[in-house]
Amino acid sequence: MRVGREGGSMRVGKGECMGREGRAMGRGRKGFLLLYTGRIIRILSVQILTMRTAITGSKVLLLAFAPALLSATLSAQSVFSNKTQVVLEKVIQDYPNHFHNIKGELIGQASQASRYRSTLQLPGAVSGTVTLNTSSAPGSGWVCVVLNTESFETAKSRYSEIFSQLSNSIITSGNQKTFILSGQYEAPTEDRKTSRVVFSLLPGVGEMKNLKVELSLLEAEKGWKIVLSVQDKDLQDLSQVAMGN
Repeated sequence: MRVGREGGSMRVGKGECMGREGRAMGRGRKGFLLLYTGRIIRILSVQILTMRTAITGSKVLLLAFAPALLSATLSAQSVFSNKTQVVLEKVIQDYPNHFHNIKGELIGQASQASRYRSTLQLPGAVSGTVTLNTSSAPGSGWVCVVLNTESFETAKSRYSEIFSQLSNSIITSGNQKTFILSGQYEAPTEDRKTSRVVFSLLPGVGEMKNLKVELSLLEAEKGWKIVLSVQDKDLQDLSQVAMGN
């Protein structure tokens, strides 16, 4: 770079002028980049705020509908339980009392047993009875004839439906202990006269370990019967007694 005087004024060399222009252009580019970056940041900030608002709105909407969803769920459970599980639970709760609270009028008596009409049975059932054994080995049982039909396919379908309603359902006893009803299903066939599922209450403790819940599909004189029973394990199989109903 050359610096000289001419006529009392400073002369600036060409190289210095180019340096100044370059620095000015550099400052211009930096300013442009900063301005552009600022605009991008503002746009992203608006988008993030919009997304947060949408998410917050969704949460508020979900919270607003939560009571209705919970109500619908409980209603569905109520419809399910009213079909079979609630009735069976009430029967099991009265088992330690020998079904005294669901025992109705006397309908049959023999030397070693008495049969009473049950005041509790499944909706649409044919009959329900309570049997009290008065022999040297006393015992009691509840029997409900759920269905009488000439169609094996109808009986098979209903048998499977009842099993699905009972299997792994939760049963609360009279003293507020909780049990799970567990049983093994085997598909019935028309050439087999009897199909049955024996349910156990798990854990099998206390007086409930002597309890047997049984679902049976039986060939009758004119068709098929489905029988649900709750009884002492040592008592005679009451599903065969129900064949006369």
